[in-house]
Amino acid sequence: MTRCIRAAGLAEQFRPCYTTIAATGKRADRIAARLVQELLKPLVAGRKRLVFAIDDTPTPRYGPLVQGAGIHHNPCPGPANAPFVYGHVWVVLGLLAGHPLWGVIALPLLARLSVRQKDLAGIDERHRPVFRTKLALAVALVRGATCWLGFWGKPLWVVADGAYAKAAFLKPLLARGVVGVSRLRKDAALWAVPTPPAGKRGRPRIDGRQRIALAKRAGPKRGWTEETFALYGKAVVKRSKTFPLT
Repeated sequence: MTRCIRAAGLAEQFRPCYTTIAATGKRADRIAARLVQELLKPLVAGRKRLVFAIDDTPTPRYGPLVQGAGIHHNPCPGPANAPFVYGHVWVVLGLLAGHPLWGVIALPLLARLSVRQKDLAGIDERHRPVFRTKLALAVALVRGATCWLGFWGKPLWVVADGAYAKAAFLKPLLARGVVGVSRLRKDAALWAVPTPPAGKRGRPRIDGRQRIALAKRAGPKRGWTEETFALYGKAVVKRSKTFPLT
């Protein structure tokens, strides 16, 4: 933030700048809602659905007295190959939009600071936030998006990493009619699609009787097709196989 103040030529007025930033931060939700209404609505005017992305990203910080900072896994080790990074972790909600030159890009709308439970003790009690997991923060962000955009009459989709493919995140989405798209977890329990019982009473089955193993489904050469996918801005031909499961 100090660099932004210097770039604006307001280094001698840094104290009022920080006061303004603090006041703006208290109204972040209102600002994000206004941003969606005024700037982003024209970008999605012709779309059948609105697609959002949820992800968490660390931002390095320096110094022992950084409020809410901690040691986190480093997703981008860089040349030093450092497995951990000291700083903040933000859970970010972004709107996915198409760009004529860059393809699909994410436009960040709102973020929530994620503080680990063991790092809360280092924050003064007057300013100490209530502990909330990344999944709970992501649900709160999606809930806000549905409140802003629910009256647009477009289906809402949320794309997230496999770390968010958990019931604590997916069930609240389903309750609000939001479609969640994520990578399949390695420990996912997969079953065949249930068949309707023939003349039997009782509650219908949620899962089928046959357990599905991805390795066994991927092994046979039958069922594979070649399709063109856009990966990192380039068209790449990949083999894929689809099948229904629960």
